[in-house]
Order: sequence, then structure tokens, then C-alpha cells
Amino acid sequence: MKIVVKKDGELLDYLYNNLDIPKKRIKQYLTHGSIYVNNSRTTKYNYKVVAGMNITIDTDSKNKKTLPFEVLFEDDHIIVVNKPSGLLTIATAKEKDRTLYHIVREYLVSKDRNARVFIVHRLDKDTSGVVVLAKDEKTKNQLQENWTEYVSLREYVAVVHGHLKKDSDRIVQMLSETKTNLVYVSKKEDAKEAITNYKVVKTSDKYSLVSINIETGRKNQIRVAFNSLGNPIVGDKKYGDVKDNENRLYLHANRLKMYYPVIKKDILFETSTPNEFKKIMG
Repeated sequence: MKIVVKKDGELLDYLYNNLDIPKKRIKQYLTHGSIYVNNSRTTKYNYKVVAGMNITIDTDSKNKKTLPFEVLFEDDHIIVVNKPSGLLTIATAKEKDRTLYHIVREYLVSKDRNARVFIVHRLDKDTSGVVVLAKDEKTKNQLQENWTEYVSLREYVAVVHGHLKKDSDRIVQMLSETKTNLVYVSKKEDAKEAITNYKVVKTSDKYSLVSINIETGRKNQIRVAFNSLGNPIVGDKKYGDVKDNENRLYLHANRLKMYYPVIKKDILFETSTPNEFKKIMG
């Protein structure tokens, strides 16, 4: 099914208001990666569409036993995927079904009805990139309990506003969190240390593309770090410019290296830089 957008709006609402399809089914198509805007797949309900764009709905794909995103590695004990931006890793009180956990579980159960899946670590909803999930509780516990020792590399790529004062730096901050889940630089006794390293890869008139390596895994630490420098991440409406009109947060976890106890070796999971990052940098 193909349609041409006639009025600006958000994807889910536009489809619901202009097609004779129940909203629940449209959400299923989005969850399963069956909807394309100008030939680019999206799973975001609030993806901004403008007049003239082409929307394609693959009405058969929701029955196929595939994932709507890239599988980087899979064996009997773990599955490693490239999580898209805008997708929660695990359920919250507000969102229970449209999560990475739910989609991967559904995929695994379609192949084996006794399959199980466990979250090993998380990425922010708006951050894309490498996520490791376990297929059994023993592997999950082993990875979680030794995560700091097992993981030797956590690398991200981001596009930030403006030009950084230094081409590279090591940012050491103490972070606390408000009752409304906002992380901030703090001098409180119970504040936790966050260490963020970066290197500028490329600059344009308005933006800088940076490679980031974190030594700690604090909540939102990268977003807080760059906002504190005066160079918030593009698309960051929580810590950056609320008027930023980009469709996504330009932060992507592109490389994760960890010791994998099943094979008793280090293994590197790696993704390419998203196309949106390349386009915005010119």
C-alpha cells in the first residue's frame, strides 16, 4: 500500500486519520518495521511527515519471522541487535508492548515457543545502537554481574551543535538525578562519577561529528557532558535545545567490545554510522 502525504503531521496520527485501518494495526505495522517514509523504514509513532512525502506500508511483513532491525550476532546464548532510535529497551508504566524486549521476544518465540529473553544492559529510548540480550538466565546473570570487568570498549558516535573548544578531551563529572529523572552535574556527596572521552572526527558550518568512548555507564552521561560544554547533541530535547526540530537524537552506540564467557574470548560488536548522521554533516 502506497500513499502520498497531503498534509504535514505525525506519522501515526496521519495514517489513522487518513486510512481505514485501526490504530492498533498501524502500531503493529510500525513495531514490525513495515512502514517506510520516502523508502526509509521507521518505527517512530511521531515521525514528522510533510506534504509530498511517500509512505509505503508492507502489509505482509508483520507476519514474517524477521526483526525490523539489524541482528549483529546470535547464538544459543545471546542475541545482539542494532536498536533503532525512539524504541524503549524495556517496558515502562506508560509503554509495555512497543519495546526492544517485546519485539525480540516475539521474534525468538516465533522460532521456538519455549524461547526466553533477558535484558543485559540498556540504551536510552532515543539512542540507537548495539544492545546485548541473553537467551537464558545463567548467561544474563553472568554478563550483568561482571559487566564492568567484561566490557573493555563502549564507543559512540554523535553529532553536536557548533564547534568544540578542544579537538579531544576527557570529561570527568559528578552526576546526580532529580525526582523527575533529569541528570545534572552535582556536588552532592552521593553524586556518581562519570567519565566521557571524545575526539572530533569532522566539522561543518553548524555541527561537529564526534567519536565518544565512555569509561563509566551513568544514565544520560554523554548527553549531560556535551550540554555542559555548550555543544548539546543534535535532537536532544531533554538536555539540549527544545526547539531542535530533528526527528531523532543524534547519538549512536556503534561499538561494544566484551569478554564472552561462552567462548572465553573478547568479541567486538560493531555497526556503521547511521545515514542521517552523514547527511546532516554534509
